[in-house]
Formats: sequence, C-alpha cells, structure tokens
Amino acid sequence: MPEVTAEQVQRGRGPDPRALARRKHVSREVKSIRERLTSSTGLERAFDYELLRVFAEYRISGSVGTLVLAVGIAAASCFWVPVYQAVPWIGAVLLATTVMLLMCRRFLAQPAGDLAIRRWRRMFALGECLHGSSWALILVVFAQVDAPGANIFVTTTLLIVSALTVMVAASIPVAVYAGLAPITFGTAAFFWGRTEIDSLTTAVMAGSAQLFFVFLAHRLHVSSVSTIAFRAEKDALIAELETANANSDEARRKAEEANLAKSRFLATMSHELRTPLNAILGFSEVMKNEVFGGHANAAYKEYSADIHGSGQHLLELINEILDLSRIEAGKYELNEEAISLAGIVDDCRHMLKLRAKTKGQSIREAVEPDLPRVWADERAIRQVVLNLLSNAIKFTPPGGEITVKVGWTVNGGQYVSVTDTGPGIPEEEIPIVLQSFGRGSLAIKTAEQGSGLGLPIVKGLIDLHGGGFNLKSKPRAGTEVTVTLPPVRVMDTLAALPQPATRAA
Repeated sequence: MPEVTAEQVQRGRGPDPRALARRKHVSREVKSIRERLTSSTGLERAFDYELLRVFAEYRISGSVGTLVLAVGIAAASCFWVPVYQAVPWIGAVLLATTVMLLMCRRFLAQPAGDLAIRRWRRMFALGECLHGSSWALILVVFAQVDAPGANIFVTTTLLIVSALTVMVAASIPVAVYAGLAPITFGTAAFFWGRTEIDSLTTAVMAGSAQLFFVFLAHRLHVSSVSTIAFRAEKDALIAELETANANSDEARRKAEEANLAKSRFLATMSHELRTPLNAILGFSEVMKNEVFGGHANAAYKEYSADIHGSGQHLLELINEILDLSRIEAGKYELNEEAISLAGIVDDCRHMLKLRAKTKGQSIREAVEPDLPRVWADERAIRQVVLNLLSNAIKFTPPGGEITVKVGWTVNGGQYVSVTDTGPGIPEEEIPIVLQSFGRGSLAIKTAEQGSGLGLPIVKGLIDLHGGGFNLKSKPRAGTEVTVTLPPVRVMDTLAALPQPATRAA
C-alpha cells in the first residue's frame, strides 16, 4: 500500500486512487514478467498449463471422430488395395490414437502444481509425431497402386488428417509441426520422381495446403493465447471484486459494531451526564434568582446566569445527539396519533415569537384553510417545526423576515415550508449542512454558534414518517426548507353514522 502523506492526512483524505491503481498494475506486470522468465515459451506458467490442458481436452473429444474417420478410410481403401494390407495400417492408427488418448487422460488426472510442463509438451509432440506417422503409413500401402483416383484419395485423406491435427493441436505449435512433419515428408517422398501432370498438380496442391495449415495453426495459437489471457484477466477482476466485497462487508460489520458501541455509550452516558447537569441547572437557577438572598457581589449573579445558560445549551446538545443516535440506529419509536399540522405550527410560532421579536424579526404565517388532521408523532413533528424555525431565526439577520407556510402538496399530502432572508447556503455546501455537525461557511461567519444537528434530525424524523425533505438556498438570497408528509398520512373526513329510525308512537 502506498504511504499516506502528511498533506493527505491534514486534508482528511486517504491514498490517491490513481496511485493505488498504478501500484496494482505494476505489481501485476512484475508478476507476469517473473512468470515469463520461468516459462519455456515466453508465456506465464499458468498459460502454459492452460494450453496443454486445452490440447488434451481437444484430443480426447476428437478421438472418437478420428477413429471413425480411420475406419471409414480403411474401408474405402479396399477399393484399391487388399484387406490384409489395410488392416495393419488401421491397426497402427488405432494404436497411435489410443496412446495419445491415454497420455491426455493421464495428464488431466494429475494436479496442475505437480506437472512438469516442458516434459509433457515434449511427450505430446512425440505423440503427435507418432499419430502423424501412423496416418502417413497409408502412403506405403498405396505406393505400388497405379489405379485411377488412388493418388487423389491418398492426398485428400492426408489433407483431412492435417486439418484435424491443426484444429485439435493448435494450442501447442510444436505438436502441430511434429504431427504435420511425417505427413509432409511422406507426401513429398510419395510424389518424388513422378512427372505426369496429375501427380505434379496434386503434389503442389498438397504442399500449398501444408503451408496454409502451418499459417492457420499459428493464428489459432495466437487466438488461444488471447482467449486464455482475457479469461485470466476476467478471473483476476472477479477475484479483486470478491476481495473488495469481502473488505466492504468487513468494513460494514465494523461500522455497525462501532455504531452499536456508540449507541450503547450514549445510552449509558446520558444518565451520567444528565444527573450532574440537573444539579448544575437547579443550583445555578437558585443562585441566579437569589432565592436565599442577594449576592454580596453583583458579578456572581451574572456568572450564575452564564452557568445556567451553558448548562441548558449542553443539555440541549446531549438531547439532540441522543435523538440523532436513536434515529440512525432505528430505535426511535413513533407514537402516532391524529394531529393538526397547522395547530402545531401555530404553537411553535408562539413559542419562538419572543426570540424573533428580540432580534427585530417578523414571522408571517400562511396556512391553507380546512386542512384535515394527519397521522403522525406529535412530539417528532413539533421538534421538526421548532428546529426549522429556530434555524431560520438564528440565521436571519436583525430586521429580517421569516415565512411559514402550511398546505396541500400536489399528490394530496401536506407540507410545512419555512423561508428566511438569511445569508443562504452555496449549492456545493448543501450536502455538508445535511451531515451531522455540518455547517455552511456563510452561516459560520454571520450566525450564532450551533451544533449542526438540527437539519439531520429534521430529515431523519421526516424519513421515519415516509415524508420528503427539500432544501433550496442561494448565497445572500435566503433559504427555504420544505418538509412533506405523504398522502397516506392525511386523514379523510368520515361520513356521519346513520341514525336508526324511531318508531311512530
């Protein structure tokens, strides 16, 4: 792994992904070169084994067809030669094919790590040479035959065998050459000294075909190597992906354990923190109000007020952290009931009206009439509205205006929108302010200090209700935050139950 520089640590970043990719590429190249140095063909050892394996599998799968072809040619040769001459030839072909088949099966039965690649390549080449020699013996059988069509029959037979050799042995070029050599030399010897036009034409055709087969074998070998290389690269990518998935699962497990440990810590420490805080708030309030008599020094009363205010701020921060922790851990339970969204907004506006008036701000309220109740947690919705209004009052300069709207959404739900005339948030900082303890740069410069937990708590509580959260803002143009509740939470007005008819007296 590349080392992490001090600059990266200061910026809170990990290693450069491009450096990691470059390091992996270099490691892969070094491993490939090391494999090639220990290989006899210039390829990686794994590629050498794959080529031998492909050869063995192709030979085994093609052995039945080779035997059928040999039997058919032996039967057809009886039109020109006696049976007792064809039988030894077909026996030699069957013996060579059986030897090659047993050799291939033995190769595939051994573990890949215990194989001597060079020795098996030589053995396969010798096997192909034996196989080609057995087929070339047909030239000896037809050496004294001067019947019409005999030369063409022999040449066609050997060309077919050459094509089969190229197709099944192309993954090992030396085996192809070893298999074609007896056939080529035998054909040349068979037509040597013959001057008739048919023999010359057939000999030239056979020689040209052998050259074409050599070229074809080379192209097939290159194609086989490319296929194996692509498959090896795919396997390497799959292995890297599985490793990355395993690392991701392990990281997620550790993150879940850390989150659980955090939740347990907060649950344990909440009582430990609130107990002394209650004492601090109670005693500081007694001293601030001079319940047991005036202070000898007026500064003590101011200090008591500061202690009480700091204690309240700390208690609010602890409560926000605990709320956010419960939301993130999925432990926040909703106590749902039928509530009036407009009524909660009005109550919250009255609660914060004095704070806004102190800063010279005005709060306008626009509520659509006849809004039905919604099925939601009153405490959670109240906390949502209070957080939004508190943020608006906090971030709006003196003399500013705050607008609260409540109404219908397009799809039949209900919404609450809070708009302020504060400094606004740059577009690239919106994801930051939605994170825990995240605050915008303009807010830090112009607004009061805060914990940065208000909006994450709002979004978490609205998500628990299945609603939506939207924040729109521009620098020096204010901010608008809109929360919505889905239509399924809107309670339709039920028709009155029919009254039973009274009997006439």
